[in-house]
Amino acid sequence: MEEYIVTGMTCAACQAHVEKAVSKLDDVENVSVSLLTNSMTVEGSASAEAVIKAVEEAGYGASLQNQEKRSSSFSDRIAGREESLKDKETPKLVKRLIYSAIWLLILMYITMGHNMLGFPVPFFFEHNHLGLSFTQALISLTVMYINRAFFISGFKSLKKLSPNMDTLVALGSGVSFGWSLYIVYKMTYMVTNGVTNAELMDIYHNGLYFEASAMIPALITVGKTLEAFSKGKTTDALKNLMKMAPKTAVVLKDDREITVSIDEVKEGDVFVVRPGESIPVDGVIINGEAAVDESALTGEPIPVDKSVDDTVSAATINRSGFFRARATRVGEDTTFSKIIEMVSASAASKAPIARIADRVSAVFVPSVIGIALIVCIIWTFVGLPFADALERAIAVLVISCPCALGLATPVAIMVGNGMGAKNGILFKTSESLENTGRIQIVALDKTGTVTEGKPVVTDVFAERESSENELLTVAYSLEEKSEHPLAKAVVEYCESNKTLKSEVTDFKALPGNGLEGYLGDQKVIGGNRNFIEKSAVIGYDLIEKEKELSLVGKTPMYFAKEGRVLGMIAVWDKVKDDSAEAVRQLKNMGIEVIMLTGDNDRTAKAIGDIAGVDKVISGVLPEGKEAVIKKLKKRGRVAMVGDGINDAPALTAADIGIAIGAGTDVAIDSADVVLMNSKLDDAVSAIRLSKKTLKNIHENLFWAFAYNIILIPMAAGAYPGIEMNPMWGAAAMSLSSFSVCMNALRLNLFNIHDSGRDKPIKKRALSDINENAADSVLNETADKKVITEEKQMTKTIKVSGLMCEHCENNVKKTLEALSGIESAIVSKDTQTAEVTISAPLDEETVKKAIEEKGYGFVGIVD
Repeated sequence: MEEYIVTGMTCAACQAHVEKAVSKLDDVENVSVSLLTNSMTVEGSASAEAVIKAVEEAGYGASLQNQEKRSSSFSDRIAGREESLKDKETPKLVKRLIYSAIWLLILMYITMGHNMLGFPVPFFFEHNHLGLSFTQALISLTVMYINRAFFISGFKSLKKLSPNMDTLVALGSGVSFGWSLYIVYKMTYMVTNGVTNAELMDIYHNGLYFEASAMIPALITVGKTLEAFSKGKTTDALKNLMKMAPKTAVVLKDDREITVSIDEVKEGDVFVVRPGESIPVDGVIINGEAAVDESALTGEPIPVDKSVDDTVSAATINRSGFFRARATRVGEDTTFSKIIEMVSASAASKAPIARIADRVSAVFVPSVIGIALIVCIIWTFVGLPFADALERAIAVLVISCPCALGLATPVAIMVGNGMGAKNGILFKTSESLENTGRIQIVALDKTGTVTEGKPVVTDVFAERESSENELLTVAYSLEEKSEHPLAKAVVEYCESNKTLKSEVTDFKALPGNGLEGYLGDQKVIGGNRNFIEKSAVIGYDLIEKEKELSLVGKTPMYFAKEGRVLGMIAVWDKVKDDSAEAVRQLKNMGIEVIMLTGDNDRTAKAIGDIAGVDKVISGVLPEGKEAVIKKLKKRGRVAMVGDGINDAPALTAADIGIAIGAGTDVAIDSADVVLMNSKLDDAVSAIRLSKKTLKNIHENLFWAFAYNIILIPMAAGAYPGIEMNPMWGAAAMSLSSFSVCMNALRLNLFNIHDSGRDKPIKKRALSDINENAADSVLNETADKKVITEEKQMTKTIKVSGLMCEHCENNVKKTLEALSGIESAIVSKDTQTAEVTISAPLDEETVKKAIEEKGYGFVGIVD
């Protein structure tokens, strides 16, 4: 995927023309153009030269964004992105506006001050209607020249048969000037033929439109200036984020502190951070401690205490303390860099709802020109003087506004993304920002999402024939080799109790079950009750104790050696302080909340009761989460919230995947929304922000459509008794897109954490289905298959245009949403999708679904 900067676009019609021109290239799979950021992303194998040539032939300019991207430094790329977002248009437009205003004041003094109010003029203009007319023509021509950009762009696009908003302005102003010039020459002819002064004065006062020809481009420039200013404000969040990028770092070399450019820091370097300084790269503290302000990443203003072995992130600020840290991620691999990349990519992507405006914009300007011609012909035919008919046609041209249509969605998306980024909520694409608010069911992973993910050992029970030391030694030896959070709790407990350990050989981790290995020649195992009972007999007392512990939400783990149960260790993972409130707010929105866990029924229910979820699905193996999500999707739109590697398939399978607490790299790659904090209520805020942004888009689209639907007929004279001067039409047009931008900026005032105005969806998901049917889904456990036992087959679908992991996830979700497809494995390397089906595939349906997402369908093979 390549990114380009596009120049010369002024309205939604321009955007549509550029997209159409580039999409015609054979090797282009998908193209998305943003009028707001003047950028374009192109997927496919088409060369940059071919893409740029296509854009230029359409009448616009294009260049590769960060042409030296692969060779330039990280700081240069950040500077390049910052430069591309810099508001270069507003200063130019302000300059044009000032010059236009000066000349317009002179023109208005003549046309209104002198002609209507009798203001004095030089003696040689007294009763000199021809002299005044030619002076008006010269002044109007000067204003038109100052705003020549409208005419150059407008007539160039008209010549290429792809008219845009500038064409409407150029035609409206040009026709006014041309008609007025014709009247002036007519007046000259009449003078030479002895016409009376009264007749000449009547033509002078009623037949000239020079003020309109000058006022139209000037008023549109006012609107463009306001629009450019407000558009610049919508990107403030992203620009402010980029300004936080550190420029230098203090590194230790040969025991000396040296200040170097951020690009010179390498992985493994030791860097020093003093109070008040920005942390240059991601790293791990090796000496010292500090209070770190992480608001740049998480939106949380309260500093976080950091000490040895804690991680720190680039662009966060050391508020107090001194520390040394070892660099673990540098350049574009830092968390901060990925956030910038994610927010930038989301802003450049196109939301599905924008396609409505795109389709209208593509035909809007030609339609308006056609309407203006028809209006002129009809009014002339019914007997109106040609000058009046022409005036109404000009009013139709200048009042029509395709800009508002083109900006309605992207400005709201940009502000929404910025609001999310400021609060540690990152939407990967515009589509994810649009769809998050439409969620009906939220599935929560338990560990690290509902709970803190920092379990601690609370109880140790040894069997009568075993000692506590023997139990802890086996547990320590086994769990030390595991990465599971419960394992870490056992290891920390054993280390604090100075427990001895032995080397385990032939170690195996069995996801969802437990661990096994050998201490010498003796087999040792640890895990849940179901797993242990396959190899050993658990005593009645331990089972009863397990029941007691499970009822309060603790997780029991059994350990055995050579078929003999040694005892049980209970671990407690505290429910997060905000989990219950977050679940309450989700339910208040009318969203059904379900918790997924591998724990036994009693433990899962106890945690679920504390959190207040609607349903608990217990005993789910990691690979079973994906199947549960697919089953839930049959009942409504599903969001999956998780933080671990095991959650990645479920995050991908859900309609919206939400990775919490920055999670793991795998979880982040699989998610549609990334929460930098570990707070569950940020997931609620993400849904709330999405709903508000979508509402704002609907408001903008309503205004954009309503404006044109109401005012175009008014300008055409369709409403009896109402006539519109072209200058008023130009004023209305100049304010329409500005209004859309200002409405989008209102999102900056929205408090995404305020639940006071939450409105529930029309129906809870459970109320739409038979309760028994719900139970058949939700009571599935690890011992039961979640997917139906139908005869399944596999097919291979060949797809073109897969460029990245996001493309894979996008196509995977699209295919799995189709009837008869149970699962899909998509690969960008082979450009294929391996699908498991339970019913015959309809090739046309598959083809349509893939192509609607912007990818190519090649065919289906067995």
